[in-house]
Amino acid sequence: MFEFVRTHKRLMQFLLLLIIVPSFALVGLGSYQSFGDAENVIAKVGGQPITQVEYDAAQREQMARFKQMFGAQFDPKMFDTPEARQGILDNLIAQRALSVEAVRQHLSVADAALQQSITGIAGLVGPDGKFDGERYRSLLAMQGMTPAMYEQRLRQDMAVQQLNSAIQSTAFAPKTVATRLSDINDQERTVQELLFKPTDYAAKVNVTPEMLKAYYDKNGRQFELPEQATIEYVVLSSDALASQIAVTDQEVADFYEQNKKSFGVDEQRRASHILINLKKGASATEKSAAKAKAEQVLAQVRKTPGDFAKIAMASSEDQGSAPDGGDLDFFGKGAMTPPFEEAVFKLKLNEISGLVESDFGFHIIEVTAIKPASFRTLDQVKPQIVADIKRQKAAKQYSEAAESFGNTVYEQADSLKPVADKLKLKIETVSGLTRTPNPLAPPTALFNNPKFLNAVFADDALKSKHNTEAIEVAPSTLMAGRIVDYKPVSKRPFTEVEAVVREKVIAEESAVLAKKAGEAKLAALKTADDATGFGVAKVVSRSKNDGLNGPGFDSVMKADVSKLPAIAGADLSRQGYAIYRISKVAQAEKIDAPRRLEEQQQIASALAQQEMIAYLNVLKEKAKVKMIKPVARSPVVPDERL
Repeated sequence: MFEFVRTHKRLMQFLLLLIIVPSFALVGLGSYQSFGDAENVIAKVGGQPITQVEYDAAQREQMARFKQMFGAQFDPKMFDTPEARQGILDNLIAQRALSVEAVRQHLSVADAALQQSITGIAGLVGPDGKFDGERYRSLLAMQGMTPAMYEQRLRQDMAVQQLNSAIQSTAFAPKTVATRLSDINDQERTVQELLFKPTDYAAKVNVTPEMLKAYYDKNGRQFELPEQATIEYVVLSSDALASQIAVTDQEVADFYEQNKKSFGVDEQRRASHILINLKKGASATEKSAAKAKAEQVLAQVRKTPGDFAKIAMASSEDQGSAPDGGDLDFFGKGAMTPPFEEAVFKLKLNEISGLVESDFGFHIIEVTAIKPASFRTLDQVKPQIVADIKRQKAAKQYSEAAESFGNTVYEQADSLKPVADKLKLKIETVSGLTRTPNPLAPPTALFNNPKFLNAVFADDALKSKHNTEAIEVAPSTLMAGRIVDYKPVSKRPFTEVEAVVREKVIAEESAVLAKKAGEAKLAALKTADDATGFGVAKVVSRSKNDGLNGPGFDSVMKADVSKLPAIAGADLSRQGYAIYRISKVAQAEKIDAPRRLEEQQQIASALAQQEMIAYLNVLKEKAKVKMIKPVARSPVVPDERL
């Protein structure tokens, strides 16, 4: 990675925070209203409070964004640290300070700009190009907001963004600085390696019993066997209840008659068309010209109807269907624009329409095939109906069964048999379970659920071997379990692992001897240069390490090359000790202009963020930020200790 950016990690983290937590979305952080009473206030900025409720909302929003970014790899516990909590609060304070300054500067947003921002939200403009106001209001209602509330907050956010842009857009990277940094990045060093391998010194290691015992005692965790448990568990789910339900033939017949329409397939038609485009809002002259062109094509079709496909390929302006002779395949009602659909379903098989006008232009249509409406028979859909009825009945029974399940596993806590007998559930057994989920377990393994494992390995469940409470591990799925057998963490006996310990001691001591020999050779080479024993020369740069590992590469690039040849050493830990002989330093022959431009932009971006940080610090002082109390641990992050 580009060196400047790599060495400014905290700066880039702040940049990331500003980027991934914007408030320009329907679920954004744009609310600058206070909620709750004074007891919930955790900070004040410009006299305006930041409450715990606002913090929880900000944390919830940021978690949602990270979950969307990382998917299944997302871990909510990354937000449950003092650093993460402080970071979210700092961002809220920065946003609030910017908001206060925007008001002080009398920054405003024009109605046209606000409207453009809203209509630019994905999914709010339909295929016809019209704004879907109903969906807009529906999405806001899901967030507990009205259009007026959202628009006021968005207007405020856009005003704040004016401040952001004004500060960051002023930063630039001086060309000389950018060129110098890019030159450093492109600098190539010709290097040879002399490696002192631990394996070459293994025979010189004298292992004593005391050394083995000392290593075993010091590194005991390497030889631990993890805790393991054998458990029993039962699962109550809608599927489990459905499997117990019987469905009569009469119920199936009644369901079929009541829902017959859902087992039918509506009529479908296959059509081909020729389209002469007419853009939306076209003038009368343009419309007249398009219609005249369409009439000429229609006359040609009327003259030779058998050549419809050829004429479509030559004359249709629908780029999607023209190569296929205008074919649109089968479709049902509701799939096409209304005027087009109405014309298609009025035509007879192989009949050709006159000109049909739609929002897209003028169509000439031919119906090429018709699939009449049909119904699947009762015998064909009986298995589906039986399953549907079972699911419906199970859903109705689940609530009552769930209450009984929870009460029984709690009241008769010494065994799962009472609840299994009462609700006709199967008791399952699994061995080798640990308190952390097994990544190799199949997704269907409910016993691998983190919430369930926390409950099973809780102190009370371990000591008393009582049933856990009913744990919801999935929608409409409850689970309870109990420890049958438990083996705590144990250390394998020394006699059992002595051979492994010996190997580790030899490896560790060999690395020490290799390092000692390497450092002695390094000292000698700094006195008198000698290329004997070094490997083939490699050319490396900050963008190409050519196989050198991390410590070795860093040592080569940090070496003082004012006098050549230069010598550098690096401790490679268990891989040994390496000495590097740098014989040549030169600039890359070929300049990567696009990459250099990107590096210049990265430098400008980093400088912009530095200026923004400085500006925010000034705003915070001006707004007299006051911390009222520490941020409380948010209920948004699940507490595994509960």
